[in-house]
Amino acid sequence: MRHGRSAEDSACGSRYVVPLNHSLIGEFTGSTIYSLYEPCLMITRNYASGLWALSLTVFLCLGGCKSKKVVQVPAMGPDESSGAVADVAQAPSEEATNSDVELVIPLDSSVRTGVLANGLTYYVRQNEKPEHIAELRLALNAGSMMEDEDQLGLAHFVEHMCFNGTKNFPKSDLVDYLESIGMRFGAHLNAYTSFDETVYMLRLPTDDQAQFDKGFQILEDWASAVSFEGEEIDKERGVVISEWRTRLGGNYRVAMETYPKQFYGSRYFSRLPIGTLENLEQFEHESLRRFYADWYRPDLMSVIAVGDFDLDEMEQRIKDSFGAIPFQEGPKRPVYEVPDHEQTLVAIATDREATFNNVEIMYKHAVQPIRTVGDYKRDLTYDLVSSMLRERLDALVQQETPPFGNASGYYGQMVRTKDQFSLRAIVSDSSIMSGLKALYEEGARAQAFGFTESEISRAKSSLLTSLERRFRERNKTESRRLAMQYVGHFLSGNAVPGIEARLSMARTLLPEIQSQDINQAMKYFMDSDSRVITISGNEQTEYPFPTEEEVLALLESVDPTQLEPYVDNLSEAPLMGSIPSPAAIASLREQQDIGITEIEFENGVTVILKPTEFKNDEISMEAFSPGGASLASDEDFLEANLAVQAVVAGGVAGYDNIQLQKFLSDKVIRLAPSIGDLEEGMRGTCAPSDFETFLQLVHLYMVAPRPDEAAFNSMVSRMSAMYANLMNTPEIFFQLTVPKTLYNNHPRRDASRILMGMADVDFEVAERIYRDRFSDAGDFTFVFVGNFDPVQITPMLATYLGTLPSNGRVEQAQDDGARPVEGNLVQTFEKGSEPKSIVNLVYHGELPWTGENRYL
Repeated sequence: MRHGRSAEDSACGSRYVVPLNHSLIGEFTGSTIYSLYEPCLMITRNYASGLWALSLTVFLCLGGCKSKKVVQVPAMGPDESSGAVADVAQAPSEEATNSDVELVIPLDSSVRTGVLANGLTYYVRQNEKPEHIAELRLALNAGSMMEDEDQLGLAHFVEHMCFNGTKNFPKSDLVDYLESIGMRFGAHLNAYTSFDETVYMLRLPTDDQAQFDKGFQILEDWASAVSFEGEEIDKERGVVISEWRTRLGGNYRVAMETYPKQFYGSRYFSRLPIGTLENLEQFEHESLRRFYADWYRPDLMSVIAVGDFDLDEMEQRIKDSFGAIPFQEGPKRPVYEVPDHEQTLVAIATDREATFNNVEIMYKHAVQPIRTVGDYKRDLTYDLVSSMLRERLDALVQQETPPFGNASGYYGQMVRTKDQFSLRAIVSDSSIMSGLKALYEEGARAQAFGFTESEISRAKSSLLTSLERRFRERNKTESRRLAMQYVGHFLSGNAVPGIEARLSMARTLLPEIQSQDINQAMKYFMDSDSRVITISGNEQTEYPFPTEEEVLALLESVDPTQLEPYVDNLSEAPLMGSIPSPAAIASLREQQDIGITEIEFENGVTVILKPTEFKNDEISMEAFSPGGASLASDEDFLEANLAVQAVVAGGVAGYDNIQLQKFLSDKVIRLAPSIGDLEEGMRGTCAPSDFETFLQLVHLYMVAPRPDEAAFNSMVSRMSAMYANLMNTPEIFFQLTVPKTLYNNHPRRDASRILMGMADVDFEVAERIYRDRFSDAGDFTFVFVGNFDPVQITPMLATYLGTLPSNGRVEQAQDDGARPVEGNLVQTFEKGSEPKSIVNLVYHGELPWTGENRYL
């Protein structure tokens, strides 16, 4: 199991691989077929407050030639005497930071790399975050695409067998040992299998030599000494088949209908990493062993070690251990293309258990690697286009009558051999065609008229701010992020120059990127005959899904020349019209033993400051006040839970939400008010350079929220569209129904009531509750942790927090009376058509609240 790379883990540009929905196809595939992954409903229980927190997480991508000079990188041929080649890592040349587009970008000089005589590639880098930890990776340049017909699903099965017996760890000894030293799957130990690669991840302590030695032996065994005992293979069949079964459901069935068009003419659809049930049940043991023998070869492998260790010692250890694996002849690794097609393909699929209605317009393109300065300049250009397009689509989403519930546009990698540009949206049952048209028109508008200078300037500033922040945090980058960058370099060859070189190049190249370059990129995105339109959704609707002919006719009816050019509405006003005079400090107390400063202002606001050095460029804040939704009546509970969304959707002061997003685009600020069951408060982070703006925003959310009923109606409209079919999905039905049943249908433990009751929210009541919870700051406590000097920031705290209104009221949260049902409860819910189940065991009882009990 594997999460997708983040933008920070990407190679040179911030274009990156986005994870597919694991429930659809099994292990991470490395593909970005956007219609296959969906907003993920996160429903979590905050046991401290009793609140069922609801959130919708939508995965989005943010995301003339001069003299022909090339920075030479030494070839990685074998050195017969030492078993390794000379290091290929070179310091970035000064020339690599200018605009000579054919300059080859060297590998980050902080990493040492080479190729052993047997063909294995290694990367070694010393890094002290976290201390006394090494992140090890074994990357195999082979995945499910290498499977023969009798091996469907066996690339992934081999991954499982690596944990079921090796030469030095028979049967379950490997897992037993790792668990005995406190290692957990996911946190310290993981692996993933995709179409084109398989990667094993291991975190080891470096301050315990015995544990490190044994863990390193595990990595070596995975590369060359997996046992594949027949008894263990048959025992693991049930595990893998169970994993295959968990993928089943409406979304999987929809994917099986749409994949053939998206992967049209390619091998990819027939090589989904999870395989087929028939083959998983019937394959011969020898088929599994043959896959390992054919593809687990040193010439297809890389060992990556990043962590708190001696660089020379680690390099020598890799040479000694992995260099002893003999060179192995094997089949040539094939490269499989996704063919282009001249006609537009339309894929339409419905299912009674599908969660969302999705529309997508996808254009396939030849893969564009990032190897030279020119490639990086192109990649920066693509990032700018994606971010500006996302901003435009966000604005459409926030219209009072939005055409879709959520939308995005991005350029990224489809699979190893293909790129794609996608426009994608979630639409309501009644707006499938109108949503598709609005999505296509927005892409066509950008293609026809390009982007405005103000949009381009804002996008450049935002991108540069992101890179500058990463640069300031460079010595705090965790080893796991660096390790995955080198995995990507081995598998794709994309440049990994290091953040210093990336920032230097961006500072030079961004000013050179002109509007015509950006507009030409947008034209390229949509100028492809290999276009696929995908429409999928829930069939239980009174509105019929369109036919293929209707979809093609709709797109044909759009004339870009008849569209209006985009107008970039900006506010020139300051965020705060007037700055209040700093308030007086009522008391100040320092606890030097734990490094805390506690300030109380005359309005009753308490501020706790804890300077830290964990991050160079971040200040975190959490604010809380007792009360929350517990003080609202049961009749107003729905409004209390949606009060924040109702008010924040309108923006603050003179800025509506769209203008506010534009104003903050080049700043590092995240801030979210909240009303929980027991507390109201805010949580956020910012860069130290943006701290004053951050405090202004805190002040305004409390003093000058901008309730806008039209903005709220927009939010309700799009959320209702997305949530309409949630209860048709068995997994979500179960997740929502368990707490409702456990608490005997208590109205404050019924999350489905919140999701399904949005349209019934009384806006005026929601606004009243928000203002009531945040209009009195007298019992608020603000906690700040991060890179700051308490003396320097205290005047700003006095200005923006010390001047918040206070009426002196004293409140406490109320017990809502919700208790789990007494005695034993056994409840079975039947939902869905697939042969699978979910079991939830809950044990409950009284526990006196103390800090120690909560910690334990």
